[in-house]
Amino acid sequence: MAPPGEFISGSRANNISKCKPPTLSSSADSLKRTISDISYELIKEVKIDQDLKSLPPISEVEDAKCECCGMSEECTPEYIDRVRDKFLGKWICGLCSEAVKEEVEKNGGNKEEALNSHISACVRFNKYSRAYPVLFQAEAMREMFKKSKSDGTGMRAKSISPKDKGGPKGKIARSSSCIPAITREMNDLSMA
Repeated sequence: MAPPGEFISGSRANNISKCKPPTLSSSADSLKRTISDISYELIKEVKIDQDLKSLPPISEVEDAKCECCGMSEECTPEYIDRVRDKFLGKWICGLCSEAVKEEVEKNGGNKEEALNSHISACVRFNKYSRAYPVLFQAEAMREMFKKSKSDGTGMRAKSISPKDKGGPKGKIARSSSCIPAITREMNDLSMA
């Protein structure tokens, strides 16, 4: 059994009697703490200002409009100059530049022809497809038909009939189902 509260060991009893309840700090102490906090905040701000001064200046960005599709991007003047040097003085966006690169590979390396081809495709797309999407779809179908005609393949699908593959010929093709005839015969047998 534990001893009652009066019988607390000597060293612990001495510690308990020495503890004082917390006292409210004087106004001078709180003033010192406030000054200390303010000076700490000021020192932090000075360090931040020094760090910002040591950073290199950010170059200004400009809005550049793609000469193919019309999309605008924010770019630095240096980047705009690099793109213009690459694409014959015209500024084109990243998506159009990839399309032009593909066109260059396709036509054998003529960058000017590829760029003009892509610009004309973008102009045609912006003129018809955005204003008249159904008309653009019909135009695309017409282009597909022209390409298939020029290839000689035509638009018709190849037949999968065994007759076309040199299979057995001379058989009569069934034109109707034989089920009604079988049913009629079954009815005649059951009546008899």
